[in-house]
Amino acid sequence: MQIQTKDFDLIIIGGGPIGIACALEAEKHDLSYLILEKGCLVNSLYHYPSNMSFFSTSEKLELDEIPFISTNPKPKKAEALEYYRRIVSSNNLNIHLFEQVTGVDSKNKDLHIVNTNKATYSTKNVVVATGFYDIPNYLNIPGEDLPKVDHYYNDPHYFATQKTLVVGASNSAVDAALEIYRKGGDVTMIVRKPEIGNRVKYWVRPDIVNRIEEGSIKAYFNASLTEIRENEVDIKTENGTITLENDFVLLLTGYRPNFEFLKNIGIDLSEDGKRIPQYNENTMETNVPGIYLAGVICGGMETHKWFIENSRVHAKMILANITEKHSQTSSV
Repeated sequence: MQIQTKDFDLIIIGGGPIGIACALEAEKHDLSYLILEKGCLVNSLYHYPSNMSFFSTSEKLELDEIPFISTNPKPKKAEALEYYRRIVSSNNLNIHLFEQVTGVDSKNKDLHIVNTNKATYSTKNVVVATGFYDIPNYLNIPGEDLPKVDHYYNDPHYFATQKTLVVGASNSAVDAALEIYRKGGDVTMIVRKPEIGNRVKYWVRPDIVNRIEEGSIKAYFNASLTEIRENEVDIKTENGTITLENDFVLLLTGYRPNFEFLKNIGIDLSEDGKRIPQYNENTMETNVPGIYLAGVICGGMETHKWFIENSRVHAKMILANITEKHSQTSSV
């Protein structure tokens, strides 16, 4: 393994919008930095559904007051990819793509050793901005590993004319159900609650409710999927278990941060079901000195709490604290 001999002031783990925001802020403070991203640029966003529209307007997705011009009131995925890519290329940000961080050694409180699948780096500070989209919430039921099952949804054309089961009632599940229905798919939704939740985008919720009420999309509420087989599924309903013919299953039941990675680098998690990482809300520094959190990962299992629009400020908070500590060290 090649060793990077140069010390960085900051290594940012995650090349999404918030990781990019941290890099932009580091440049303002004249600090050396490196972004490490295990996939492509803004990897999680890249894997969002192809027709996805953001909940936020374009100005709320902007970084560092760089204008985000969109032709739609709610920007599309393709527009966001172009926006963030142009920021990285125009500012010549120091980023390594397709390089996965495997661990961080913080035994020396003044220097962290960051190991990846390609190299080893040393740094004074680390920002973890890895989001939550990489690990699905598995149901752990028979048949979940069948080829016809997927925890991610991309494009509706694939499911045209097919009996498709959509499990979940989040924005992603509702979008998938509506898009597949409109491309000629035979859609059934499984919702564990008594209705479509209020967190669904306000301009989409009436659409899905109306499609269910008219019978265009079938839905079972207060229900759960119990088994998946090659050509059918079992669903537990209020009236007992039913069996439906089925071609494809989309388990859009949400995603979670990589808690094992956080624990392995020494970050404490709350012991309740929320598993919220420990950090200072004023500086974003964790219980491990010199390691910071930024973005949605701060919410643990509460992945609905943080978005691009309300976590952009983390970059300024983190770099202000790093700069303050740096100046105190320099003056000694």
